[in-house]
Amino acid sequence: MTEKNDAQFPIYIISKGRWETRLTSKALEEINVNYRIVIEPQEYDSYASVINPKKILVLPFSNLGQGSIPARNWVWEHSIKEGHNWHWILDDNIAWFARIHLNKKTKLLNGVCFRATEDFVLRYKNVALGGLQYEMFVPASQKARPFQLNTRIYSCILIRNDIPFRWRGKYNEDTDLSLRVLKAKWCTILIQAFVCKKTTTMTMKGGNTDILYRKEGGFDGRLEMAKSLQRQHPDVTTIKWKWGRWQHVVDYKPFKNNKLIKKPDLKLQDKYNNYGLTLVRK
Repeated sequence: MTEKNDAQFPIYIISKGRWETRLTSKALEEINVNYRIVIEPQEYDSYASVINPKKILVLPFSNLGQGSIPARNWVWEHSIKEGHNWHWILDDNIAWFARIHLNKKTKLLNGVCFRATEDFVLRYKNVALGGLQYEMFVPASQKARPFQLNTRIYSCILIRNDIPFRWRGKYNEDTDLSLRVLKAKWCTILIQAFVCKKTTTMTMKGGNTDILYRKEGGFDGRLEMAKSLQRQHPDVTTIKWKWGRWQHVVDYKPFKNNKLIKKPDLKLQDKYNNYGLTLVRK
């Protein structure tokens, strides 16, 4: 039985070559949230020197040249074998988690962001993916809705285990999975009442940066990433030069009519549930 401020579904971190930085691991340790970090066998000693070995899961393969896809699918099956209906999968470059309150970001001291997301997603019969928004996309200068419906879910993802999909490809796997479930008329829920601070892609050593994205003479991998998604989803994807780099642009308007379906036994309270959250000065 989990406490109301703990995730009820397992949290996995996919990591490679980042035992020294291990941002997400540190962030979860700081707020006392349970997790397992999933690594390749050749890096076990390095990770075990800085992380409790009980929190480490070792993959049965290494260096397949397919980015994180094999590890992500292994995690999916691992969670099913443990008897879970959903699982969380997190990138290994998340520095902190926060609540949005009166347009201000307040760092969390516990894992309420995971439990609140789970509780909200579980109200509905047809949600395939949930997750937390990047803090950079919720600027203090603008009002933001508590969640976005039917858009991409990145980096901090809650996945329903029985959907008929698995991770595929090599690049933009988060966007691709989001689009496939949306095209199949499922819904996605991106929570913005809580956010996560993720470092920008290709700015940290390790992970996919050196293996997939960086090519001889520059970051040509960014263009290949965009082309790959366009090949997978030409109906909704264009490629543009934005922010000094090639960027895919996805049109999510075709999915606006994917409607949430409440569970028939859903009973909501008449009062707000703040999950025991209070603002405190450190």
